[in-house]
Amino acid sequence: MGDLPHFESRGASSGPDDGPWHEGMTRYHWFVLAVAALGWLFDCLDQQLFNLARKPAMETLLSAAGTAADPKDVSFYGGLATCIFMAGWATGGLIFGVVGDRLGRAKTMMITIVIYSICTGLSALSRGFWDFAFYRFITGLGVGGEFAVGVALVAEVMPERARTHALGLLQALSAVGNFGAGAIGLALAEMLLRAESTKLAGWEPWRWKFVIGALPALLALVIRAGLKEPEKWQEMKRQAATTGVPLGGYGALFADPRWRKNALLGMLLACSGVIGLWGIGVFSTDLVRSVFTVTFKAEGLSGPELEARLQRWQAIAMMMTQVGAFVSMMLAARICQRFGRRTFFAAALLSALVATAFVFRFLDDPSDIWWMLPIMGFCQLSLFAGYAIYFPELFPTRLRSTGTSFCYNVGRFVAASGPFLLGYLTSAVFAGITSPAWMAQPMRPAGIAMCAAFLLGLAVLPFLPETKGRPLPE
Repeated sequence: MGDLPHFESRGASSGPDDGPWHEGMTRYHWFVLAVAALGWLFDCLDQQLFNLARKPAMETLLSAAGTAADPKDVSFYGGLATCIFMAGWATGGLIFGVVGDRLGRAKTMMITIVIYSICTGLSALSRGFWDFAFYRFITGLGVGGEFAVGVALVAEVMPERARTHALGLLQALSAVGNFGAGAIGLALAEMLLRAESTKLAGWEPWRWKFVIGALPALLALVIRAGLKEPEKWQEMKRQAATTGVPLGGYGALFADPRWRKNALLGMLLACSGVIGLWGIGVFSTDLVRSVFTVTFKAEGLSGPELEARLQRWQAIAMMMTQVGAFVSMMLAARICQRFGRRTFFAAALLSALVATAFVFRFLDDPSDIWWMLPIMGFCQLSLFAGYAIYFPELFPTRLRSTGTSFCYNVGRFVAASGPFLLGYLTSAVFAGITSPAWMAQPMRPAGIAMCAAFLLGLAVLPFLPETKGRPLPE
């Protein structure tokens, strides 16, 4: 691996226009794409392990002296833990976005991966809600910082013709991480079922999920050994030393009206998708648990067998969501390239609204998971491929990591209210309603009401620039 940095990273020659998008890419280009994709893949693995572990973790941490936790408290504190995680995510994104412009993309990526890996492992040692929430906040710092520097790195290193497709592929591979989390959850559920116990080697399965989530720290060694900073960034750093023009920083971002407009509107566009996913979509596994608890209890299941069955179907639901997500994110680059970024976002936002509301209203049977969840994943997660492609195109090299991080992460401070609001709607506003029958499970109407978040993106879309066919701004 030591010879990899000696490969040319600029890729000025990109081959004939009618050739494949990857023509002209060197071994180093593929190495950069692989490292950035793995960083984001493991980042997403961590996120989804948390989603699977959230409810059983709350049930354990909120219980006292053998007394089961109140379901309303489990729902409320599960939403609160997600809010705290997302607040850390947003904070880390803002901090490391600037660090990525000033210190470098590769160095910052290594730092963020170490942070989220170590603190994910520490989450397994939690003894109460507040130490668990603290670990999740620090984990969020690393998770939030990784995305912006990763997409900035790929955008600046790839040949011009390959940029859109490479960024789409990077985001599509995040679905592999998400699917992997589901596979881990499924494997642990099967082990639990065979053990006929609620614990594995003395620990609840949710703790083992976080132990596994600590392993990506090893990727930092690969980054340190083989990755160098993009030549565009190195050149900009030399110019900054000569001219005194700052690299990164929110003062510089907002001083220019063009970048300020792109940052604010891009943030609102991201907020729509982030609320849609983290305020609604990720709670589809909790919906599965709520719906199937009634179903399985009616079949006479209880105790460890009931818990194992619920964890199994939660994991399958997550995996099916990611099957649809992978397909849509692979297609996103082609759609953006052919029809433009704004057309893509309009179609994605509308389809996400309809598909999400449909799942929360009609999911009722284990057989529904095999087709409803892939459709929802296809519609919801396509937005995030669009963000990976679009946000780096809105800002110059000296502000690319800062601007991308602002768009993707400031919206999380607003979006952090989403899980809390969903928990409040579930535990208070819609609790106790018995008619019509489908509203007796309060997560259904709560999720449908939250789908209004997708309308925010549609409202700001006409005011954003179309970047199709344009080079990165400088």
